[in-house]
Amino acid sequence: MTDAPLALVSGATGYIGGRLVPELLAAGMRVRAMARHPDRLDGRPWRSSIEVVAADALDEDALAAAMDGVDVAYYLIHSLGTGSTFEERDRRTARTFGVAARRAGVGRIVYLGGLHPEEEELSAHLSSRKEVGEILLASGVPTTVLQAAVIIGSGSASFEMMRYLTERLPAMIAPKWLENRIQPIAVRDVLRYLVGAASMPAEVSRAFDIGGPEVLTYRQMMQRYAAVAGLPPRVIRTVPVLTPRLASHWVGLVTPVPAGLARPLVESLIHEVVAKEEDIKAYVPDPPEGLIGFDRAVELALQRVRDFDVSTSWSSASPAGAPSDPLPDDPDWAGGSLQVDERETVVDAGADDLWTVIEGIGGAHGWYSWRLGWGARGLMDRVFGGPGLRRGRRHPHQLAVGDALDWWRVEKLDDGHLLRLRAEMRLPGEAWLELVADTDDAGRTVFRQRAIYHPHGLLGQAYWWAVYPFHGVVFGGMQRNIARAAEEAAKESTDGATPGTAP
Repeated sequence: MTDAPLALVSGATGYIGGRLVPELLAAGMRVRAMARHPDRLDGRPWRSSIEVVAADALDEDALAAAMDGVDVAYYLIHSLGTGSTFEERDRRTARTFGVAARRAGVGRIVYLGGLHPEEEELSAHLSSRKEVGEILLASGVPTTVLQAAVIIGSGSASFEMMRYLTERLPAMIAPKWLENRIQPIAVRDVLRYLVGAASMPAEVSRAFDIGGPEVLTYRQMMQRYAAVAGLPPRVIRTVPVLTPRLASHWVGLVTPVPAGLARPLVESLIHEVVAKEEDIKAYVPDPPEGLIGFDRAVELALQRVRDFDVSTSWSSASPAGAPSDPLPDDPDWAGGSLQVDERETVVDAGADDLWTVIEGIGGAHGWYSWRLGWGARGLMDRVFGGPGLRRGRRHPHQLAVGDALDWWRVEKLDDGHLLRLRAEMRLPGEAWLELVADTDDAGRTVFRQRAIYHPHGLLGQAYWWAVYPFHGVVFGGMQRNIARAAEEAAKESTDGATPGTAP
């Protein structure tokens, strides 16, 4: 395989990138994955089959090393939902990537952008994705820009938004642009086009519209989803007064997709997004069975959800403003002080039983603590644009580094021993939670728990002391209830029972 084409996949920890890697391997290509946090790829089943490089797409030196020897470079980076400066960041990142590819002699760039109408004023995010495609096409490297509308697949933000709106609202008042036409496409067909684009002739450098076999309105998509999911038809009334901003806040409250991410998705629905040509078929022909229809795409996505087989998700990306640096080893880091709440308990259970409870925390199992307090804090976080508690977890019992876990992200995982979570909620500082299953010198199981907070300025200090009186309820309750759940699991283990839902 040393002479097989080498593909660089940027954004490999993201929704599409994480699914593209195994498809490229299956097509006989060598893969080099590029990520700012490569450790987030450690739990992927294909990790040992690829090369991984740590690089930021704005770091010219790191990009040059990542591009060395690359035949095709996949640009799967965008700043969807990352704040007011996303346009300039997208612009700089695309230019830096294009220059690095040209200097490295890369044979082709492949970019997945957004389908958009011509001669209409586009939303900021759709306009930025169009501009990124134009920048890459002007880079001097043959470029394939694939332009897609709504992608139907388990874990995609568009699919999850539609899924939760349809499932949770049997009746709704919606914006009138739910009647606009959309050409959705199954994620499997998107991946097939991405893989096929790698072998396009060198003289081909252009954008292609890609879409599924059907054109539907968003209203029709929701009703068709309801039918496939076995739900009664939804009652939908449209009104002309819901702006994208208001609608995105509504979506943020009803679905796990936060308002900051929902807004660009909602804004894209203002336009009719239908493929204007099918030229891609000359280079990547349809499979013999044809493109995947909407109903079948929904069936496939729901089956993955039911089987807990959602390999990548929109929540793989951190929300805007969330801290991304890991917990430093130096306790006196950054010239500031850390506030720490440490607790430990001897548990009358095996370390394996304790670890099972620890790894299953969050999502449907809850946080083994004050439900009302956690719920209120989660709602407050949603109001201020954070993820709240609705992201849940990828799998009910298994975690991997990089997984979103409600408003946390898994930063470190020593299987059977340590789980470290980094907070992505809105707060004036940075916070971590460590849960450890340990064994002392006497052979007893010890549950160690540590909440760590680095306040930012006076506001950060004020926040810590404002919530400090509740620590006994929140963290003390968590300590006691996790220990009790482990002890109950140990007693029931002979029956093969699963630890129950948190109190």
